[in-house]
Amino acid sequence: MRAVVRTVSELCVTAGTVIVLFVVYVLFWTGVKADRAMDDQIDRLQDRWSHGRPATGGEAGGVRGGPGASEPAPYEDGEPFAVMYIPRFGFTWNKPVLQGTATDTLKKGLGHYAGSARLGQKGNFSVAGHRRTYGDPFKDFPALRPGDAVVLTDGATWFTYRVDRKPYRTLPADVGVIDPVPRASGYREPGRYLTLTTCEPEWGHSHRLVAWAHLDATQPVEAGKPEALRR
Repeated sequence: MRAVVRTVSELCVTAGTVIVLFVVYVLFWTGVKADRAMDDQIDRLQDRWSHGRPATGGEAGGVRGGPGASEPAPYEDGEPFAVMYIPRFGFTWNKPVLQGTATDTLKKGLGHYAGSARLGQKGNFSVAGHRRTYGDPFKDFPALRPGDAVVLTDGATWFTYRVDRKPYRTLPADVGVIDPVPRASGYREPGRYLTLTTCEPEWGHSHRLVAWAHLDATQPVEAGKPEALRR
């Protein structure tokens, strides 16, 4: 009997150790790898931009493009094209935005929903990100408040969006939240919108949290950082 109890105890200790190691992997090591991957994506973008090759093109509120302007090349699947800053999450918070929302893509940064508008253009520029694991990019998502800035750059232009309402909770099947005029957003006519989505609850995925914003201002990168990023 004692041998049985000892064996069971040893199995429990082993199982507990495995669970602890798994939790450490999920909470720590995936975060370390994701942070490295995101830094690498930003480095790639900055290198590209330093050689005068912005990742995007086309009109954005009159900043670029116009009659006769050539159609910008499509975003490349799985490739970075912009960097996002959200001061509400801290002035050191910045994440690359890549094309697509595949699992491997979201391990390297935020993902732009294929089929949604391009950055700064008319329609709804929609982006997804992990709430937890893989760098926890949207860990503080519930802290977003009306008026908060969401700033992006594509290497040529700064785009400042302003959040219009507190995060909205819905189901994963509610794809209308990334429509050109997003469902439940309160918007009633076409515009230049931004949608951010992440998982809810914090450690689950039964629901989604959604935040909407409108394009408030643009300026060329040569003009320096936008006001929202100046401390």
